[in-house]
Amino acid sequence: MNQKKTITLALICSLVVLFQFCSKNNDSGTGSTTTPTPVDPFAAIKVAFGTNIDPNNLLNYANQGRPNYIVKDNSGGAVITNAKATLGRVLFYDKNLSIDNSIACGSCHKQQFAFSDTAVSSKGVAGGMTARHSMRLINARFAVETKFFWDERAATLEIQTTKPIQDHAEMGFSGQSGRPGIADLLVKLQAIGYYNELFKFVYGDVNVTEARLQECLSSFVRSIQSFDSKYDAGRAQAPNDGAPFPNFTAQENQGKQLFIAPPVFDATGNRIGGGAGCNGCHNAPEFDIAPVSGNNGVIGKIPPQTGIDITVTRAPSLRDVVNAAGIENGPLMHVGDIRNLQGAITHYNVINLAPGNTNLDPKLRPNGFGQHLNLTAADMNSMVAFLRTLSGNNVYTDTKWSNPFK
Repeated sequence: MNQKKTITLALICSLVVLFQFCSKNNDSGTGSTTTPTPVDPFAAIKVAFGTNIDPNNLLNYANQGRPNYIVKDNSGGAVITNAKATLGRVLFYDKNLSIDNSIACGSCHKQQFAFSDTAVSSKGVAGGMTARHSMRLINARFAVETKFFWDERAATLEIQTTKPIQDHAEMGFSGQSGRPGIADLLVKLQAIGYYNELFKFVYGDVNVTEARLQECLSSFVRSIQSFDSKYDAGRAQAPNDGAPFPNFTAQENQGKQLFIAPPVFDATGNRIGGGAGCNGCHNAPEFDIAPVSGNNGVIGKIPPQTGIDITVTRAPSLRDVVNAAGIENGPLMHVGDIRNLQGAITHYNVINLAPGNTNLDPKLRPNGFGQHLNLTAADMNSMVAFLRTLSGNNVYTDTKWSNPFK
């Protein structure tokens, strides 16, 4: 009898608890229950970027089309993904990557100038300046050369991406003269809400590492491409680069032939036939720099630096040297001392063997003499006209390469 009473009492208690639970969760007796508000995993991203970054609707970085005649690729098996390139875009434009929150990668590599700068030397932190002119980042992936920087000191694009961050004059995380180092930057970024969300979205956890910064920044930079130029429209209709392009003017086709055809020199380095031979170093259709090159005879340094610099052996693609209107996207060469295409061609027209320049490219010193191309004014104008056909439109306006903080 006592056992039955105990069971009955336990049953009553259970019913009372159940009744209290249901009453507590009822909505004014209507029978509906309160559902917990879901946590938004991208709340900080929305606050920082609004609709500019939407992890649920990523922009296309990974599957962009390219012409079938573009075959060079220096990415070494690295794969662009939409998620990594999106995080790379944020990192590229984020001034938090500098010690005083004043400089981003995008401060020196501006979309409206084909990811270069109109200043000869770009501003860094605390009055610092870049030692060389900011290189254009157009089609960085589509080349044979795998090394980066003007002097090729970075073996890969991944390594290159975090070097400016650690440069004392550029972004400042040098670990020198009392300044923080790269480890301090990683801690700084991990304390920012939108990076917690972005890194978790991309990698599954919030850990910020230098390797991850490199992977995402390089994914973004590799995605920047330009293949909608007048040249591309013509190349698609021609069997090869040497054939006349039907959409070119006579002057543009003449300039193309001069660019492509190798020169014939006499015993003292004077051109006596052929073309200008530019293609020997800037090979079409990518117009990338030949991977085994010496310098091009421009060996100065940006003042107040003094002396000579013979280590500059790399150059960006010649695509988008000018914008769609034909205006130069900033000064040319690593010292920015040549202001336009006419000046660049004039430089190559007569190469002087400067004292101390032991690294001049052999192609520019035929038979041991500095080359004299003997180009006429008409020749130069034709080559300028051709080089202007290498510029597209989309790279200057496409949202996926724009500043997400704006």
